Amino acid sequence: MIYNLAMYILELGVKLAALFSDKPAKMVKGYREVFDLLESKIDRNAQYIWFHAASLGEFEQGRPLIERIRKDYPQYKILQTFFSPSGYEVRKNYDGADIVCYLPIDTRSNAKKFIELVNPAMVFFVKYEFWRNYLTILYNKGIPVYSVSSIFRPGQAFFRWYGNSYRKVLTTFAHLFVQDERSKELLAGIGIHNTTVVGDTRFDRVLDICAAAKQLPLVQKFKGDALTFVAGSSWGPDEDIFIKYFNAHPEMKLIIAPHVVNEGHLKEIMSKLQRPCIRYTQATEENVQQADCLIIDCYGLLSSIYRYGEISYIGGGFGVGIHNVLEAAVYGIPVIFGPNNKKFREAQHLLEKKGGFEINGYDDFEQLMNRFLTDEAYLKQAGKSAGDYVKNNSGALEIIMKSVTL
Repeated sequence: MIYNLAMYILELGVKLAALFSDKPAKMVKGYREVFDLLESKIDRNAQYIWFHAASLGEFEQGRPLIERIRKDYPQYKILQTFFSPSGYEVRKNYDGADIVCYLPIDTRSNAKKFIELVNPAMVFFVKYEFWRNYLTILYNKGIPVYSVSSIFRPGQAFFRWYGNSYRKVLTTFAHLFVQDERSKELLAGIGIHNTTVVGDTRFDRVLDICAAAKQLPLVQKFKGDALTFVAGSSWGPDEDIFIKYFNAHPEMKLIIAPHVVNEGHLKEIMSKLQRPCIRYTQATEENVQQADCLIIDCYGLLSSIYRYGEISYIGGGFGVGIHNVLEAAVYGIPVIFGPNNKKFREAQHLLEKKGGFEINGYDDFEQLMNRFLTDEAYLKQAGKSAGDYVKNNSGALEIIMKSVTL
């Protein structure tokens, strides 16, 4: 009763917010169109496996599973749903799925209509997705639902004194593939035992990305034999630190792939540089070798560019939070980031393994970089620690595939 009321309030809130903001407006439009889209695209003679991810990060956790099923079980079609525009707008043309759409808010009527249209053979909800009405209807229909890369903490409603009714939603899962032992222990404490600790599928994902990394001849020409520092997803406060160091150290080259790629930010970066620089889209085999800094002014290359670095920097740590550290660590190079990293498990583990390094300002960065540039053994060991961390935590995909009957 309370949950359903909350869903109707949420639906109303999104509609009201849509009057003033672009993001909820996209959500409302997507929710409005989803049933017509499904009616026109669903193949009634096919069996669908449905994957749901709230946003882009969760999608990347489910993606290795999607692509393995696509490869090994081509008889199934794939439906990918998102709750947030930050996932849908980026992956709406994802060719690993047959249909990509929004998932309407979890009211009883929405859930009933959606499931009747799709009639999935199997469902995977990624990480934090626990929509009661969808899960209850799927359970009552005998459709198996799996939770993938989920992680549980004591503060969640399931484990609080008031969470008795909501924790029943966990009994609807055929199996929960959780990230760590703590999650398994918490679930066991409330009587949920159909769990397996598999880790995080993102490790498998970054290993796949690494194996399929693009060869970028212009970046290779730029690098030559120089020690190269790659800064990914950087923001202004990050750039103030590493550009200052770069300007004073001609023995290194710098590649910057900023988080925001627009003319204003690109000009701001170039104004800080005191050594020759060039933008990737303006580079040629001739002029790129004359530059000491390469600015990546387009999207889609960063995960492949890390392969050309000996040291990496992940931006966001002086703002809302750091970006993906695994995309760099997978190449066996040390990862540097700012102080806002405490909520990111991979960053905390890299710090413990001595493959990741936190800085709080320029002085920390200078001291760390001076050691990297003068102590080759230290640099090599830090990189090895980062790479080993990724390799040693992979394998979630194989465990899940062996546990799920297709």
